[in-house]
Amino acid sequence: MANTIAATGVSCPVVLNGVGISRMWQHQGAPTLIMCSTTAKGAVELSRLVNTGCKLVGCGSAVPSLRVSNNDLAKIVDTNDEWISVRTGIRHRRVLSGKENLTDLAIEAAWKALEMADVPPEDVDLILMCSSTGDDLFGSAPVIQKALGCKRNPLAFDITAACSGFLLGLFSASCYIKAGGFKNVLVIGADAVSRFIDWTDRGSCILFGDAAGAVLVQACDIGEDGLFGFDLHSDGDGKRHLISTFKENETDDASNENHSVTSFPPKCSSYSYLQMNGKEIFKFAVRVVPQSIEAALEKAGLDGSNNFDWLLLHQANQRIIDGIATRLEVPSERVISNLANYGNTSAASIPLALDEAVQDGKVQPGHVIAAAGFGAGLTWASAIFRWG
Repeated sequence: MANTIAATGVSCPVVLNGVGISRMWQHQGAPTLIMCSTTAKGAVELSRLVNTGCKLVGCGSAVPSLRVSNNDLAKIVDTNDEWISVRTGIRHRRVLSGKENLTDLAIEAAWKALEMADVPPEDVDLILMCSSTGDDLFGSAPVIQKALGCKRNPLAFDITAACSGFLLGLFSASCYIKAGGFKNVLVIGADAVSRFIDWTDRGSCILFGDAAGAVLVQACDIGEDGLFGFDLHSDGDGKRHLISTFKENETDDASNENHSVTSFPPKCSSYSYLQMNGKEIFKFAVRVVPQSIEAALEKAGLDGSNNFDWLLLHQANQRIIDGIATRLEVPSERVISNLANYGNTSAASIPLALDEAVQDGKVQPGHVIAAAGFGAGLTWASAIFRWG
């Protein structure tokens, strides 16, 4: 493929299913497609690419039954309600207990999103489960597909990107719809970070909770397109600041008769408790997230905070949320936050907060939302979208 740089963008001649086209990427991020030559089949494919948009038409969420307050934590670790709430903004969190599991939460959230959208499970074309703490090492999306009763066996797989996972799932959904011909895509954000927390470490145990949230993204005419712009990044150099690493459990090797190969067979393994450098994560978030949101706004053809209705950030820490809002000059009354009741729910935090805001009547159809996720990886992502 030959590329030529022009003053207005990058022109890339391509061939798509028998169609010769010239794709001009404008600075706003939206491609302009110009047909050069066609076949009948190719013309249909090109028309679909040009004319297909996608929009959010349903949402849902689910949380565990166990509610843990700051006072509850004070019984097991040296802390108190004031110390936690002043530093984080968190007062309660939900934690999986008993026979509850993360997959069931994800299924409940998905059902609610389908019901709101009035879309039956058999019409779902793709399920994306965004999670870093699933019930199965090999992913939970196919289990969700079966539980929902999707009769056509649609594709279902997991995405692991920690607290940025949901927005990467949203971006993936838009790609499958706009370029792949999918019509209904379920994007689920669900995490149970409580499984990897040292509950005697007050620096981390006070922050996290478990939850699931889901949205249904649906194909539509390009004139109704509701996903306006994305900005996606990662930086492996910062991985050390937020990590839960693989480790081998210590075992007695005395029974190993093959002393020349002491590393075989492999020992039982697990993952370490989550380790986080809170100061570095704070500095990282307040530095990169405003830049990312501004970049997504530019790609969407919007300019400044006056062109969206709500700021919806990953619910990590109220100080981070306030710091980012201040840098973007967004007043507190336009910031969505439910952190006080749920804590940091990782990939679930954005769809959980969105669902509550929709259920409460705060977010109305037609409202434009600037959202951003950030966390382990390190990863960060922003999206500008319209609800409904």
